[in-house]
Amino acid sequence: MIRFLKVTCLIVASAIAFNGYAGNPDRAGEAGASELLINPWAMSAGWYGLNVASVKGVESMNLNVAGLTFINQTQIEFSRSEYLQGSDVSISSFGLAQRVGEGAIGIALTSFNLGDVPVTTTQSPEGTGAFYTPRLSNIAVSYSRKFADYLAGGFTLRGVSENIADARAFGISMDVGIQYITGPAEHPEQIKFGVALRNIGSPMRFQGDGVTFSGQVPEDNYNTTISFRTENFELPSLLTMGLSYDFYFGTKHRLTAVGNFISNSFYKDQFGGALEYGLKVKGQEMFMLRAGYRYENGITSSDPDERTTAHTGLAAGATFQTSFAGDPNKLINVSYSYRASDPFDGTHSLGVRLSI
Repeated sequence: MIRFLKVTCLIVASAIAFNGYAGNPDRAGEAGASELLINPWAMSAGWYGLNVASVKGVESMNLNVAGLTFINQTQIEFSRSEYLQGSDVSISSFGLAQRVGEGAIGIALTSFNLGDVPVTTTQSPEGTGAFYTPRLSNIAVSYSRKFADYLAGGFTLRGVSENIADARAFGISMDVGIQYITGPAEHPEQIKFGVALRNIGSPMRFQGDGVTFSGQVPEDNYNTTISFRTENFELPSLLTMGLSYDFYFGTKHRLTAVGNFISNSFYKDQFGGALEYGLKVKGQEMFMLRAGYRYENGITSSDPDERTTAHTGLAAGATFQTSFAGDPNKLINVSYSYRASDPFDGTHSLGVRLSI
């Protein structure tokens, strides 16, 4: 009970500190780098990213880095998402995690393919016939460890890059997170709490030839390159807190319920819940089925002035997992998830994870 109270106080203190840092609804829409809010991983996307208390392994680097430490030895994961199918936007992610001493380190790369965009000018508003390719990507380096059997924490440093042919922006962000685990002797990991601060970092600014022009020097007869002063933009920082509880039905069946609250600095606050069913075969959990719903103000409205997201809040997914090489600790799993949207045909994600 004492350790539970200590962790609860830490979570509350984090929330109070963040509320002092965070903005208000009047700042909605002022942040950039909104791709940092998109979860590219197939397994956790089936929860709608609400499993910040129970997420483990590579995918925790996107939700709550404290979960990175819960790997056996080495974990490799690849995920591909068709984002808002019909928009021609795709997301590719690769992650690698490795145990080191009492903790784990990880690296993850996420790249957004936005397709080719026609070049238009004031002289050719219908297009010049040329195209450019926007590039959004970020690379994360994480470290996490257990401080006790019941408490884990970690941090992530992430480089964020956005560029087109003649303009680019780069920034550094940091995530920190903790997970608290408790339960009876029979199921010592039955109850989990998680809290994470994400996307805390320096403002970004676009620079490059795209924000310059050639102009004549006043009171002289030669031209020089002149740069526009571009405005800084903030990263979409947020605080997320979650709770997870496992229900066991015999030795083969597990049902996990999670609840989550997200306080955004520059977007609407969100909350939701999700369920996951797990089935064990020969002592190994081989099949998992999950679904979740995340709500924000106006998400059910058909009025575009009230509803500010294409996703409609519902997500679902499934995972098939099996061991190989005769070792129950060596696992491979394949996950699929779907997030409903209107318009477009939802976001589809497919991922493969190898644990060795």
